[in-house]
Amino acid sequence: MSAVNVDFPYRIDARGRTAVTGHPEHVRNLVEQVLFTTPGERVRRPDFGCGLLDLVFGPAGREVAATVEMTAQAALQRWLGDLLAVEALEVTVEESALNVFVAYRLLATGERRSVRIDGGTAR
Repeated sequence: MSAVNVDFPYRIDARGRTAVTGHPEHVRNLVEQVLFTTPGERVRRPDFGCGLLDLVFGPAGREVAATVEMTAQAALQRWLGDLLAVEALEVTVEESALNVFVAYRLLATGERRSVRIDGGTAR
């Protein structure tokens, strides 16, 4: 029997049931959760996340970009290392916005995927 992956953010589908998603989309949802969760936000996992949102109102520069790269890489490896292998993680600063690009390979299928976050909006 295959695992059921609840879609994130949580929603009800057209049938009135909890919406589910496939494995690749589920892993993408998990990547976004790791990046957007601030450590201390989760009660039973206080060290989960990488604190990307903590930097939204701070000064953006090369030092901040380097810090985000290191913390995001470490958090993705720690929390999702059994699901994916990060192949590239780039953080750039444009004006006062941080942009994050993560390219990864799904370990279960070998499929390559990516997530781009431009100034706090995932695409």
